Amino acid sequence: MSVTLEVATAEEMRDLGERLGGLLRAGDLLVLTGELGAGKTTLTQGIGDGLKVRGPITSPTFVIARVHPALAGGPPLVHADAYRLGGFAELDDLDLDAEAAESVTVVEWGEGLAEGLAEARLEVIISRGEGPGETRKVKITGVGDRWAGLHRDLD
Repeated sequence: MSVTLEVATAEEMRDLGERLGGLLRAGDLLVLTGELGAGKTTLTQGIGDGLKVRGPITSPTFVIARVHPALAGGPPLVHADAYRLGGFAELDDLDLDAEAAESVTVVEWGEGLAEGLAEARLEVIISRGEGPGETRKVKITGVGDRWAGLHRDLD
């Protein structure tokens, strides 16, 4: 099940993330793909707002992974960046699966690496449009029974 949305501004990207955050629960995995500056971290900031976790949420490129504790009784957010990792073995060394059942895990640049962390997941591809304003297209694909109602949930 896939949903494709157009997002015109950073604020709309954050709002989309917040809506997604409201749907997420402990054990959920999101794998984010998109070029530099596409909006992956902005989307994750919105997810953090929706989950009500402690921020600020910034790109984890140099620390590779950050844990943002819950402020309102929900799951914490594990925010990881696989950009500098050399393969699945290095991702596995982060031991993200140890916290996966109790957390929502978001992995930027995780395509081809992070899918093995959970059978059910959201795969999010963000691509820039052409022309002024650079509207983004956000394709969200739900993998597994958990996401069977994704289209309905995002409307």
